[in-house]
Amino acid sequence: MDHQLKEIAQKAFECQQVCNECFDACLKEEDVKMMVDCIRLDRECADICALVATFASRESSVKHDLIQLCATICQACGKECEKHEAEHCQRCAKACKECAELCRSYTA
Repeated sequence: MDHQLKEIAQKAFECQQVCNECFDACLKEEDVKMMVDCIRLDRECADICALVATFASRESSVKHDLIQLCATICQACGKECEKHEAEHCQRCAKACKECAELCRSYTA
């Protein structure tokens, strides 16, 4: 596996973990209804990141398409998470934006 693909697989795995932590923490917030979009995007982002980490490490023939989709979902998740002041959301926003940037650099 080339260096850039390996880096994407690792970053996607890390982003998946942070999104799962954010998802779990959001469910414990007092106003869960306010966190619905954040929770939904955390789940979608964690799922695509897990898929990208797996397909990138396999050097799948569809990795380019998945990495491109990952960039889109990570960007959306990061944008939503940054709206919330909670530390877990801010950490998630940062991880998502870093993952999106790395994915975009691969598909550019």
